[in-house]
Amino acid sequence: MTTMNAVVARGIGGPEVLQLQEVERPVPGLTEILVRVHAAGINPTDWKARASGGRVGPGDFPLILGYDVAGVVEAVGGGVTWLKVGDEVLGMPKFPVLPGGYAEYVVAQSRQFVRKPAVLSFEEAAGLPLAALTAWQGLVDTAGLSAGQRVLVHAAAGGVGHLAVQIAKSLGAYVIGTASAAKHSFVRSLGADEVIDYRSVDFVSVLRESPVDVVFDPIAGDTSLRSVQVLKDGGVLVSILNVEEDAAAEAKRRGIQADFTLVEPDRLALTAVTDLVEAGRLRVELDSVFPLAEAADAHRRGETNAASGKIVLRVA
Repeated sequence: MTTMNAVVARGIGGPEVLQLQEVERPVPGLTEILVRVHAAGINPTDWKARASGGRVGPGDFPLILGYDVAGVVEAVGGGVTWLKVGDEVLGMPKFPVLPGGYAEYVVAQSRQFVRKPAVLSFEEAAGLPLAALTAWQGLVDTAGLSAGQRVLVHAAAGGVGHLAVQIAKSLGAYVIGTASAAKHSFVRSLGADEVIDYRSVDFVSVLRESPVDVVFDPIAGDTSLRSVQVLKDGGVLVSILNVEEDAAAEAKRRGIQADFTLVEPDRLALTAVTDLVEAGRLRVELDSVFPLAEAADAHRRGETNAASGKIVLRVA
């Protein structure tokens, strides 16, 4: 077989630009593996790229979106010895270069994958890499979060946020999350010690007298400055989007670290994450699972911002 099915974004536009079509199947080169994709995770960066070009740029279309994949090794390239055909794996390879996860097969470097824990379905595994690595690298590597510290996690019921809450708890932190009232029980089930309804209460007014050591912020915008206002002097604002200028200036004045951090492929961190999964200390909540051919509907679901947990495509 030299071809495969994939969802191709024909150009910048709405979800309707995503079309299922037959494309050339990739072949693994040196140090690479060919993965038969069973499930592919969907992330906000996917629909942002589709809608505006994002990091990929308008000239890169048509293209196959998707960074997160979980599947089975179909073939190995030269030099790969630690994985073999039939192994179940998951990963976020090549980021920020697209591996093309919305497809039946993906090729990438073997050491940007890890073995899939048996306790995870392929759909759950596909929802893990990008979101969990974003949370882990932000909380562990950037913030150095430690036991006893107080951390505020914005959008705590979201794809990244619900994993950040659990990772922070695994580090022994006191976790405060923001979420709509309807999602409070879900966020508490993840281990959050407090949950603030951002729609009815200003989190600044709640936390001004009891500031936090770390804020994990996947929202940015005007949330950046307000987050700085609830941080202790010398604290850390972890933002996965650009920090607004006024927030950066106020942070600098108070000795607060406030940097944009971008996730990277990281086998060691992903192994630490899957260790938490196997220990029963981290779970992936699936908001919804769509067939590959319904990727457009999956994007529509994501763009509502109503999802709790991860949206995933079932491929195999």
